[in-house]
Amino acid sequence: MENQTTVTKFILLGLSSDPQMQIFLFSVFLVIYLITLGGNIVIMVVIRADSHLHTPMYFFLFHLSFLDICYSSVTVPNTLMNFLAVHKTISVNGCITQMFFILLSGGAEVFILSAMAYDRYAAICDPLRYMERMSKGICVLLMSGAWTTGFFYALLNTVFTLKLHFCGYNEIHHFSCELPPLLQLSCTETLTNQVVLLTSAVIFASTSFLLTLISYIHIISTVMRICSAEGRRKPFSTCSFHLIVVGLMYLTGFFQYTKPSSVYSEVLDEIFSIQYSVLNPMLNPIVYSLKNKEVKTALRKMLGKLKFLK
Repeated sequence: MENQTTVTKFILLGLSSDPQMQIFLFSVFLVIYLITLGGNIVIMVVIRADSHLHTPMYFFLFHLSFLDICYSSVTVPNTLMNFLAVHKTISVNGCITQMFFILLSGGAEVFILSAMAYDRYAAICDPLRYMERMSKGICVLLMSGAWTTGFFYALLNTVFTLKLHFCGYNEIHHFSCELPPLLQLSCTETLTNQVVLLTSAVIFASTSFLLTLISYIHIISTVMRICSAEGRRKPFSTCSFHLIVVGLMYLTGFFQYTKPSSVYSEVLDEIFSIQYSVLNPMLNPIVYSLKNKEVKTALRKMLGKLKFLK
């Protein structure tokens, strides 16, 4: 290893080396990113502007939208630049920094989704004690817990990554600096990193997933006891969309970060990363908010006021 040059920069090979395909991908990612920014900013503005939406449910939606903007912004702008750049390089420290914020955003998001599932459980299964269960203090505590958990998950894996030595080969077969492909480039032993990553991912993801699953089991059980079909339709319609998004988030993220190093597929890694770091932030405002009658009413009211001011 003494004869090998220490790597100071990585090359992100991205999704394609074909110039025409890169232009196409740039257009697709740009549209997705603009929709993500626009949709989530609209949700945040509407929730903040309408006092009727100052409830626990929309408190979590506001923070989910903010997190989705952060999550998408960690990877997409740099990816857009690389689609057009001749030299698609990123410094080692810049790469590890990006990795930290990817882990932070992903870790915080799964726990925010769990908090939202618990909120729906309290509203549907125990409506008489809802305001007691979801007081302002508890909402702040749940949100703080989500961000703190994501921070420690990211910090733990980043500290062990900083101990690695990179030399020789410096091409990352990915469009962003995620931990699994980064470990492939290390000149030093990565067994400790793999154990830490697997253990932390299983503990954090399993805890969040079980909280979400238990909440939805109770919700479905309660809804099934509703006599009228119309009474069951609305909760099931809402829950089905939520479960699809949450399921995709857990399945792709969990597989990405817990699979053995021997099971390595560049294509699968990129597809899964696109799903949870690019598509999910775009879909969340549509699934959780824009299909919501109260949000649409508040949005129409706000647009009406803007027209009146003109």
